[in-house]
Amino acid sequence: MPIHIANKRLTLGVGVAVVVALMLWVLGPVLVPFAVAGVLAYALHPAVLRMHKAAPWLPHVLCVMLIELLALLAAMGVLFLLVPILTREIPLLQQQLPTLLDRLAAFLNALLDKYGWRLTLDVASIKAQLLTYLSANRGDWMEPLVASLKLGGSFALAVLGNLILIPVVLFYLLKDWDRWVSQVVLWVPLHWRPAYDSFMRECDEVLGQYLHGQILVMLALSVFYAVGLYAFGLDLALPIGVFTGLAVCVPYLGFGLGLILALFAGFLQFASLKALLMVAVVFGAGQLLESFWLTPKWVGERIGLHPLAVIFALLALGQLFGFVGVLVALPASAVILVALRRVRDQYFESTIYQGPDA
Repeated sequence: MPIHIANKRLTLGVGVAVVVALMLWVLGPVLVPFAVAGVLAYALHPAVLRMHKAAPWLPHVLCVMLIELLALLAAMGVLFLLVPILTREIPLLQQQLPTLLDRLAAFLNALLDKYGWRLTLDVASIKAQLLTYLSANRGDWMEPLVASLKLGGSFALAVLGNLILIPVVLFYLLKDWDRWVSQVVLWVPLHWRPAYDSFMRECDEVLGQYLHGQILVMLALSVFYAVGLYAFGLDLALPIGVFTGLAVCVPYLGFGLGLILALFAGFLQFASLKALLMVAVVFGAGQLLESFWLTPKWVGERIGLHPLAVIFALLALGQLFGFVGVLVALPASAVILVALRRVRDQYFESTIYQGPDA
């Protein structure tokens, strides 16, 4: 390939990458529902094709609706794991809160006495107010909720809007996926089509391996957290462990929510520092297992990324583009990996590397 053509392609590729990066940086919050829906559409589109192939008499739109409905039910099933946790823990909180507050006050006073300080707390008043709040009916619970929504109205509306917008965007992406892809292909110059098709096939293979690896990581962590919490004797080990493992598909947020639930349930059940030990051991080991073995081995190795590259991609794209960056870190890294392989191969075949007489 002549060097000036290679330079033109490289310049065009860099220009497109810069434009995309700027759009992600400027429009990050706006792109969240579209990024989530895009990732889901890519993952669910093969299922739509398989359903339509297995039942050709079903309209394409109906296949899209059925697959999206199944995906939404699966997501709701993960959220419903929280129901037994909350229905069990709130009554326990009402029963054990007085004892927990007494122990906390005694612990703080004993600790501060060593330094000559004395903490004076009206524990009885605090217990009465908290028990009144926890025993209130649902109507009373709505007042502070409404007040908080007024204070953070824009954030609450943004979350609610995203929850409504994601299924809508997902439906249209799944419905018109092939048309969107064909429209993109039309913009590719004819003499670039073979290279483009080859590049996209390789990206598709790498991303498919990524999705399979991510599912394996989620299932393995669900088993690990459930067994680990059960080993410490936690009654809610199964729902909390499974929820935490499945929620790791949302980096940081899923792990953090599972940790809080486990800590909360542990303190209410054990009423001792055993809860801290349980969370430190199980979730510390789980985070190490995920970050340094499961994700690098089952995701990184499947897509050909070194474990350090996986960790760097999560941190770097998360820092640059926030939640959107974390969400697309590994898929984007897979695409970048394919592009770098192509650039490397072209460089090794070029006269720059082999010399003018090659």
